[in-house]
Amino acid sequence: MTTLPSSSSASSASPDASQPISAAPAVPRRRAPVPRGRFAFVTGIVSWTLLVASTLFWCALLFPLALLKLALPFAAARRRLDPLLNGIATAWISGNTGWFAWIQREPWDIRGNEGLRYADWYLVNCNHQSWADIFVLQRSLNRRIPLLKFFLKQQLIYVPVIGLAWWALDFPFMKRHGKTELRRNPALRRQDQETARRACAKFSLVPTSVMVFAEGTRFTAAKHAAQDSPYRHLLKPKAGGLAVALNAMGNKFRSLIDVTIVYPEGAPGFWDLACGRAGPVLVRMRQLPVPPSFCDADYGSDKAFRTEFHHWLARQWQAKDAEIEALTPPRQG
Repeated sequence: MTTLPSSSSASSASPDASQPISAAPAVPRRRAPVPRGRFAFVTGIVSWTLLVASTLFWCALLFPLALLKLALPFAAARRRLDPLLNGIATAWISGNTGWFAWIQREPWDIRGNEGLRYADWYLVNCNHQSWADIFVLQRSLNRRIPLLKFFLKQQLIYVPVIGLAWWALDFPFMKRHGKTELRRNPALRRQDQETARRACAKFSLVPTSVMVFAEGTRFTAAKHAAQDSPYRHLLKPKAGGLAVALNAMGNKFRSLIDVTIVYPEGAPGFWDLACGRAGPVLVRMRQLPVPPSFCDADYGSDKAFRTEFHHWLARQWQAKDAEIEALTPPRQG
């Protein structure tokens, strides 16, 4: 994954963080022209077939090691087995990204992923628009930083084969609770925080990249309107996941990698990517230092820290929104 430069390298279009943000309408996402014809469909079928075959092959190697790790739940065993498991996942990603890159009609513009260390720890934060974001991030950061570990919805563990692979690789599964449910039972919030802390404790044993989509869900115009988001191209960020990761292992992180993905002609779906018609893709990254005070504060109980953390994240989101605006072509008509 690409890294974020220091805060001084943020886009010159970034607004002054001290100024309030006025609500702005969402910018409609224009879709890329969809190539018609049998060739695109056949390419999509081949892509899907290769992805399934590759997943089955690498999982056949992954699962026996995962069972061995389950039978030997000791830190010393994990330090030996986790690099092997992560290496299998990295090889799987390399094959997938190599194929998807080869079939795209337009080159991707990826900047800021230089100077990263594979044998280190990173916290990665990115805007979220499509399932294609995962493949974009993997292509941008594979073998540059350790394997990306995502926070996943609990239901995804039931996805055939790949759900077990995520479990074997220690991806944390989080339960989604609505606001009404949390008001009735505030202890549920603490439950998810403990799940995240346990996952981060495992990540501290070997170099790992913890990936967070701070928006919590994919951007749509309907969600943007329902939130009355103050950003033109982003939903409001949710601070909890980032804060818990920083609190659990912030001293381990070399930096926070702030990633911005822009699809100038509209966010593609997985099928667009599989058919080679993702359109232009722009990726910008910068490395930000992790404030030392964030590593020890308790987001759940420290109100002053929560306020400080929200302001810190809002400044990042302002800069990201301005960068997306600068990279998005003006609407026609």
